[in-house]
Amino acid sequence: MRSVRQCSRTACPHAAVATLTYVYADSTAVLGPLAQHAEPHSYDLCVEHAERLTAPRGWEVVRLLPDLQAAAPSHDDLVALAEAVREAGRRRAPDPVPDLAPAAPAGVDAARRRGHLRIVPGAATDGGA
Repeated sequence: MRSVRQCSRTACPHAAVATLTYVYADSTAVLGPLAQHAEPHSYDLCVEHAERLTAPRGWEVVRLLPDLQAAAPSHDDLVALAEAVREAGRRRAPDPVPDLAPAAPAGVDAARRRGHLRIVPGAATDGGA
């Protein structure tokens, strides 16, 4: 499944397809595939901004993406994703899970045991003495 993160550029509504990271020690900007998780010191870019990327004078840009247009989500990808979500919503609800809670201990009234909480006999509230 493709990411739904947006481009980091201000006011850009497009989906991100690449991640830009700066290596200050080497004066290098590295543009690679979209990272699995958004990182605070990297920038997610759409196809347009990734292709137009330039570095400051004296810096080198290393591009690790051969074809950015292929990385962009297409209309067909988005339609397929929407259909998969709809299909998952149409599926029949699963059968209820059987009650796997242990039976009440002997001498404990069933009415005192409700839901997932139960009274444990002998657990006095006398301050642990």
